[in-house]
Amino acid sequence: MNNFLLFGSLGATEIIIIAFIVLLLFGGKKIPELMKGIGKGVRSFKDGVKGIEDEIKETSDNEVNKDK
Repeated sequence: MNNFLLFGSLGATEIIIIAFIVLLLFGGKKIPELMKGIGKGVRSFKDGVKGIEDEIKETSDNEVNKDK
């Protein structure tokens, strides 16, 4: 599979070129910090989504129990 679904029609060569440019722009020391920040953001987003799902489930459970 030459194309990644997430990146549309970008191939491996284009992704390697983009990674090289990012390395040149941010340097080796800043990339781990950048990835750590992205990881925290993704984790926070997942926690928020889970919280909303739990809230919806709780509300629907309360509605079902109220009808009984």
